[in-house]
Amino acid sequence: MARTRSWMVLPAAVAIMLVGGCGSSGSASGGSAPAAASESNPVGDIPDDQVFVPYRPADGSFAVQVPEGWARTDLPDGVSFTDKLNTVTVQELASRPQPSQDTVRGSEFTDITRTGSNVTVGTVETRTLPAGDAVHATYAQDSAADPVTGRVVRDDVELYVFWRNGTEVLLTLSGPHGADNVDPWRQVSRSFTWQ
Repeated sequence: MARTRSWMVLPAAVAIMLVGGCGSSGSASGGSAPAAASESNPVGDIPDDQVFVPYRPADGSFAVQVPEGWARTDLPDGVSFTDKLNTVTVQELASRPQPSQDTVRGSEFTDITRTGSNVTVGTVETRTLPAGDAVHATYAQDSAADPVTGRVVRDDVELYVFWRNGTEVLLTLSGPHGADNVDPWRQVSRSFTWQ
């Protein structure tokens, strides 16, 4: 009886391997497609199934959705959330004059070009979002070198400047050049609300 069992299991295992091998390779003449295709994300693309959770500062003055599970780093004036090559940074600044496209081109980009690496300034415009008007700016810069590999990545960056009653919130979204993060970045920027 044990011999019969062993003899039957082997052909079944071989058949599973053969069928599995045949099903996963297509041919020019119309081979069968895989049963379940997995999503392939290029480097820096945020997965379509990314979950977002609310972030509120200690004073509770605003809320914004950030990606769940990303590494959090507290900053002197805010917080950043990072996963692989993408970063969401939220900074809250008090006693600030209302920003305009000109002031962002001047003061914000002065700071960015001073502290960033190989910064290329893009567009500056005013956008109407659910929280009201915000100045939106784009730029590109080189990332910090990876501490292990020394690799530097070119980042595309979006900056949203929100303002109310002297409080300015800078929302910075960055990821590798060419990554398709339009939808996640739109979700984060449109989720910003004053409390």
